[in-house]
Amino acid sequence: MMMVSDKGGRTLELREVPRPQPRPGELLIKVKTAALNRADILQLKGAYPTQSAVGDTIAGLEAAGEVTAVGANVSGFSIGDRVMAMCPASYAEYAILDHRLALRVPERLGWEEAATIPVAYMTEHDALITNAQLQPGQTVLIHAASSGVGVAGIQIAKLFGARLVFCTGSSQTKFSALKALGMDIGIDYRTENFGDSVLAATNETGVDVVIDHVGGMYLKENLRCMAIKGRLVSVGRLGQAVGELDLELLAFKRLHLIGVTFRTRTIEERIAITQRVRADILPALADGRLKPVINRIFPLEQVLEAQAYMVSNAQTGKIVLKVQ
Repeated sequence: MMMVSDKGGRTLELREVPRPQPRPGELLIKVKTAALNRADILQLKGAYPTQSAVGDTIAGLEAAGEVTAVGANVSGFSIGDRVMAMCPASYAEYAILDHRLALRVPERLGWEEAATIPVAYMTEHDALITNAQLQPGQTVLIHAASSGVGVAGIQIAKLFGARLVFCTGSSQTKFSALKALGMDIGIDYRTENFGDSVLAATNETGVDVVIDHVGGMYLKENLRCMAIKGRLVSVGRLGQAVGELDLELLAFKRLHLIGVTFRTRTIEERIAITQRVRADILPALADGRLKPVINRIFPLEQVLEAQAYMVSNAQTGKIVLKVQ
């Protein structure tokens, strides 16, 4: 049984489809768990590309499972291996992925935890380390910090030596949870101006790196509270895609504005990201320095309820679907 979107792209339904078969270089995995992402909501609106090896439009972007078949020319993986990956069509009993994009699940992690890793940790490592080039002792501001990617971002920033991690959010309950993960200063965007708070805490020098999951409505204030040579990485545009850009301030501070997305990455670029995460992140997941955060687990059959819960913004961390 697989979860697929209807032709109108406005809902999801369970449907029987043929089991996919791996082509050369691919793995077939029996999906144990999948995790939700904001892009899943965009898929329903037809605003995010989807793929499927079986011809139907199957939702989902990441999964953890057991290798059940390998295509020709696959190296490094065997039937029975526990893997996790960013892969399309993950709301399903079986999924196909290029073996070069697969990560082995550390022994200490269960299936539920493994499903939360690929999108969040690969996205934030790429934003913070590869693009923003975070250095030890620097300061970071993370917007929408209680999201799955935000929680991963806090931990990665601290792992790589950030001195101060500022987080925007909407409740003291969430800030208490984020504090335990490495957040230094929480800023309630409902009652505080985050730019004022950041500048006050940094003696008016500003932050070195901004990881923005919100978008255009924060652009003007982001630039105001950034340090000279600061780097802003636009990861998400959930709030607004268009913002006001002060070119004089951009030039005066010599700021770097960086946009990232996986939608336009080549397979070679995705492989490179996977390799960097394998080297930098997997060891920390294996020894417990990085700890996946699960907010709630839903059975696959309740995916619509799970997505509605995500839209409510109540969660801190990831929402997981249990498939098997």
